[in-house]
This record gives sequence, structure tokens and C-alpha cells, in this order.
Amino acid sequence: MGRGNADDRQVSDRYARQIILPEVGAVGQAKLAAARVLVVGAGGLGSSVLPALAGAGVGHIDIVDHDRVDASNLHRQWLYRMSDIGRPKAEAAWDALAPLNPEVGLHAHAERLRPSNVEGLVGAVDLVVDAADSLAVTYMLGSTCHRLRKPLITASVLEQRGYVGGFSGGAPSYRAIFPDMPTVVGSCAINGVLGSAVGVLGSLQAHMALQVLLGQHPSPLGRLVSVDLKTMNFGGFGFEGTPEPEDVEIAFIEACDLRSGDRVVELRPVEEAPEPAVAGAMRVAPDEVSAEIQPSSGRVVFACASGVRAYRAARSAQSRWACEAAVLIA
Repeated sequence: MGRGNADDRQVSDRYARQIILPEVGAVGQAKLAAARVLVVGAGGLGSSVLPALAGAGVGHIDIVDHDRVDASNLHRQWLYRMSDIGRPKAEAAWDALAPLNPEVGLHAHAERLRPSNVEGLVGAVDLVVDAADSLAVTYMLGSTCHRLRKPLITASVLEQRGYVGGFSGGAPSYRAIFPDMPTVVGSCAINGVLGSAVGVLGSLQAHMALQVLLGQHPSPLGRLVSVDLKTMNFGGFGFEGTPEPEDVEIAFIEACDLRSGDRVVELRPVEEAPEPAVAGAMRVAPDEVSAEIQPSSGRVVFACASGVRAYRAARSAQSRWACEAAVLIA
């Protein structure tokens, strides 16, 4: 009996400082306990998002990440320790979060987000946090969340700047604001990033997610916040009412989704991928697509590792030849 009373007091004390907020209260805490959230990416952004959501008492969290912990991650991915190097991030994150709040149901998916699993993962939750910092993943999630009317909180960070925004779930989709991938894509490995900047953006993501789950008004959905921590400037804008793109959306597919009449174009050079994504694929450099690929009545499928080069090529082919185009993530 004494042990039970102590446990009850611990549970009560855990959320005491947020329950006294008028925006939370007992009703709001019950909403968080009943919520199901999908967090895609357990890296830098996820290392701030995940403990914030678990600590707040979000009832069920699905963690998706196919990567493993590397020593170069540790300056910004604070969920992990030296002993985690080499372990799947999804599983190491589970081990770090479970002792933080045993009340939270955690499910680790040590796998890549793909066209074959994205619908099921998104459809099973109330809200999606895109912490993968991958444009291909963001566009895939953006499309799925818009179709299923699920709120999507996405962020991107590089060097000392980034943004976080709330899309879909009644607000315009990610593609309504960013219809095309940028022509130049940076990365933490090339451009660098400060761990503290990643922490700020991840914390903003978690805060937006909690606001949506609590039903706060005004909602962060339909809002984008930009952050430049080098100059300490914060900006942003609202995009409620922005129309959805009228062009046909580029599909992300897997090899099992290929049709008999598809023409597959491998965009990776031989040095990067000695074997093409599928046998018989035509190998073309990304900057030579318009010259090498002729108009076709069938579907043209572009393949690369991350999906970024393939998405840009597919958009170009679609607009140039009015053909059906798709992206194959090899």
C-alpha cells in the first residue's frame, strides 16, 4: 500500500508544473496521455523532440530511424552516450526515454521510412513530427499527412539557422509553401551545425506539437517560424489560406511498385552505385536528363539514394513533357 501511494505521488508530481498552466490543466494532461505521435528521425532534432514529448506525458510515441549512432553525432544528439555508438538509433532512443517516463508507450522502428510503410505509420497516429532533416522524407510525409489530414510539424537546421512549421491537419500542406525542392541542398556533414542550434529548433518542434495536441489557439498549424541564431533574429509568417498546387504530385515508389512499361533512369554515377537501382535502368547524369531523355507516353521513374536528385529530375520531366513521373529511392 505504501509503495502504491509513493508511486501515485510521483505520477502526480511529474506533471504538476505544467498542469497548473491554464492552457494545460487536468483536461489537457488527459489529452496528452491519450495522444499518439510519430517521430521520424531520432538524430539531432529528435534528440530534443523525443524527451520533451515523453517528459510532457504524451501517451504513445513511435520512433522511426534506420541509422546507427556514430561518434560524430554526439555533439548534437544528446539522447546518446559513447556506449551507444554502433547501436540503432531507434533502439538506443527507446532505452534513453523509457526510464525518463515509464508511463509513455514507446515503439522503436529501426527501419527507413519508405512508400510501403509511411501510410500505415502516419495513419495510426494523431500527429507527425518530421525530425529526419531529409527533404525526400519531408515531401513524402507532407504528401501523406495532407492526404490523411494529419498535422505535420517539420523543421530543418543547418549551421546556426533553421525553421520550424506546422502543416496539414486543416492547414495548407508542405508543398503549398514549398512546391519544389531547392536546387542546392546542404548537409551537416558538409556545412556543419552547432548542437545548440539543433536543440533550439527541436525544442520549437516539440512545443508546436504539444500546442496542437492540447488544442491551443491560435494554432501553430499554418505558421512558420525562422531562426537565425548567429544574429539572434527570429521571424516567421502565417500561410493559412494558401492554395494547394494544381500540378500532379510526384509519387515516391519502391522497386515492387514498378510497372511493365516504366522507363527507369538511374541518376547515380557508377562510382556511387556500381549496380543500378533495377536491372536495365538507363544511367544518366542529373544535368543531362533534358538532353538524354526523350518524351514518352509511359511513366518515367528516376532513381537515386536520397530521392533529392530524382525528385528534381521528375519535376523537370513532368513540366517539360507533361508525362507521368515518379521517384524510386534506391
